[in-house]
Amino acid sequence: MPSNKSVSDAPIVQFTNCRILRSHQLQREDLWVREGKILNPEKLFFDEKGSADIQLDCKDSIIAPGFIDVQINGGFGVDFSLATDDFKSGIDLVSQKILSHGVTSFCPTLVTSPPSVLPQISIRNGGAHGAGILGAHLEGPFISKEKKGAHPEHCLRTFEAGAFQDLLATYGSLDCVRIVTLAPEMKRSSEVIRELTKQGICVSLGHSVANLSQAEEAVQHGATFITHLFNAMLPFHHRDPGIVGLLTSDKIPAGRRVFYGMISDGIHTNPAALRIAHRAHPKGLVLVTDAIAGMGLAPGRHTLGQQVVEIDGLNTYIAGTKTLSGSVATMDTCVRHFQEATGCSVETALEAASLHPAQLLGIEHKKGTLNYDSDADFLMLNDGLYVQATYIAGEEVWRQDALGM
Repeated sequence: MPSNKSVSDAPIVQFTNCRILRSHQLQREDLWVREGKILNPEKLFFDEKGSADIQLDCKDSIIAPGFIDVQINGGFGVDFSLATDDFKSGIDLVSQKILSHGVTSFCPTLVTSPPSVLPQISIRNGGAHGAGILGAHLEGPFISKEKKGAHPEHCLRTFEAGAFQDLLATYGSLDCVRIVTLAPEMKRSSEVIRELTKQGICVSLGHSVANLSQAEEAVQHGATFITHLFNAMLPFHHRDPGIVGLLTSDKIPAGRRVFYGMISDGIHTNPAALRIAHRAHPKGLVLVTDAIAGMGLAPGRHTLGQQVVEIDGLNTYIAGTKTLSGSVATMDTCVRHFQEATGCSVETALEAASLHPAQLLGIEHKKGTLNYDSDADFLMLNDGLYVQATYIAGEEVWRQDALGM
């Protein structure tokens, strides 16, 4: 049957012989794409009397939504927190390289550092040039000295008389900011959380010594995320579970979901802790890499913001210490480790890196799913969850060569 071009002249591509992740299940059906969007085949057949212009045999691959990394500090020798003359080429390199690991959009993350980099980050769509940029994740400087982790203490700030104005003075424009990590026990943090939330910015709790009631108050004012759960916060205690207690809190406002990031690299979080978190609150788990400049590089010395870090295998430490400082794990590695450590379904593992971060950012109507009319950002994976090809807006932007299959 000939294509009906009354709606659009753009070609219709039909991906066949695949299992599509849709509605939390792998479903054996075809995927239809036109003009960067996923089509409803029933509308195509019955309303347009249309058919495919191109058919692609997926050879029984899994097709899943593209991964979304909401916490990535850099990679491949590039550190987003360092102001350089060629910052744009650095962010371009990372966005290109992470395509092979299934990441189709991300939030460049800036750790506590002088605020000269922020104006250079701009939101943009993904494509053959690389993964899309959803906006910056600002991690600090409004965090706890006791739980500063790899953040330099002399750069940390508190909220003074101006509260939100202090934050603006530190960051400048918030136009390209998507997430702000702060410590909720800081004085006047509630005002700041309310104002950021009002501006559509996700507030995340982290690098903090907050108790549970302080964390619950922050959520009641609009906070919706926890930065790398278990890391850089008070350990779980049965009389006051701290921020970790949000996973089972009964003080979360109706209709609100608290999400939490997990660095599932086998280093930052013991598999048992990963299992505890997942079983307590499976729908809130968001896989993040927290990757630093050393991701994709050989072991040795690299940077994270103002600090020098040492890479030893998958371990990354502030030089001369045993303080963990970000990760060198890629997102596809984190997905596979999460599935292996928890014994969860393939669908659950894939959604933790796609659907959940999209829900956190409020973009699930266009990303993180393969629902009709959503963006055609998707991956082909084999049964071992190794990425075989990456698509953005329906166009192939990376494919594993035949030798590596």
